[in-house]
Amino acid sequence: MKRKIFFAAVIAFMLFSLTGCIPGDGTYTADKPAGFLWGIWHGWISPISLIVGLFDNNIKIYEVSNTGWWYDFGFYIAIISGFGSLSLSRRKRSKKNND
Repeated sequence: MKRKIFFAAVIAFMLFSLTGCIPGDGTYTADKPAGFLWGIWHGWISPISLIVGLFDNNIKIYEVSNTGWWYDFGFYIAIISGFGSLSLSRRKRSKKNND
């Protein structure tokens, strides 16, 4: 029972921590735009941003006030690698002889 409570507390803490850095919350402005590392972070938490954005119209998946190409590059890297679509190695399939 203590283990379940501990895991529930850890998950709740992680969710609250992640929602503090969601794009569109007003943290970034034209004077202080989001950069490359924030692009990576926003790409990783984009599924959470999508869910929170359903309930709050100000929250977006993508930060509009960003540095441009570098933010986009970081966001794209995180989306691809974070969801397992980027494979740097492939498994070799064994070939069977049907002779």
